[in-house]
Amino acid sequence: MARRARRTHSPAFKAKVALAALKGEKTLAELAQQYDVHANQITAWRAQLAEAAAGLFGGSAAGAGAPPPVDLKALHAKIGELALENDFLSGALSKAGLLSAKR
Repeated sequence: MARRARRTHSPAFKAKVALAALKGEKTLAELAQQYDVHANQITAWRAQLAEAAAGLFGGSAAGAGAPPPVDLKALHAKIGELALENDFLSGALSKAGLLSAKR
C-alpha cells in the first residue's frame, strides 16, 4: 500500500469537520469517510474547537482580546512633564496678573 503525501487542511475545513463531529448526527467513522480524514484527526479538531470556544466567551484571560500591558514608566514621565508645564504656566500667568491667586 502506497503512502499518501502529507496534506494540509484549511482552518475553514477543520472548523466544518469539527462542528459536524460536535453535532453528533453522524459517527466518527462516517465523518472520516465523508471528509477523507482519519477519525483520530477529527477527534483532535473537535477537542481544539471545544477549547477555543470556551475562550471566545471569556473563559480564558489570556485570549486575543486581552489589553496590552501598560508601560507605567512612560505614563509617569508624561504626568511629570504635564505637571511641570502646569506649574510653569500658572507661575507665568500669575506674574502677568492674568491668573487669580485663588485656585
